[in-house]
Amino acid sequence: MDDVEIIHHNRLGIAFRWKNTDLNIDPNRIQLVFKDMGFYLLREEIIQFSSNIKLAEKRSCSNCKNPENCRNILLRSPLQKMDFAVSSEELEQISELIEGTLFRLNLFQYLDDICKN
Repeated sequence: MDDVEIIHHNRLGIAFRWKNTDLNIDPNRIQLVFKDMGFYLLREEIIQFSSNIKLAEKRSCSNCKNPENCRNILLRSPLQKMDFAVSSEELEQISELIEGTLFRLNLFQYLDDICKN
């Protein structure tokens, strides 16, 4: 894990930035890994994903008999041609991962701005 700067993680996934820029890695992109998938996203795409999660939360099924295993929520990814079928528990964990990542990115930006002045 020396090659990455961990931004945020929870029991479902992790968000990090690659340290080694010699590999043609865009320093503006964040690697998000959850549910056996990896996404390499810009900040704006993570913000869009956050908005998509909020919309999916409104469409969440509340009368499911087995909410842990029922993947009845369709979550749009920030990638135009990809959606996920997730359970309410998975949606909650994805939301926490995304919101925690955005919080930390905003905090890092704020601290960088303060240090420059």
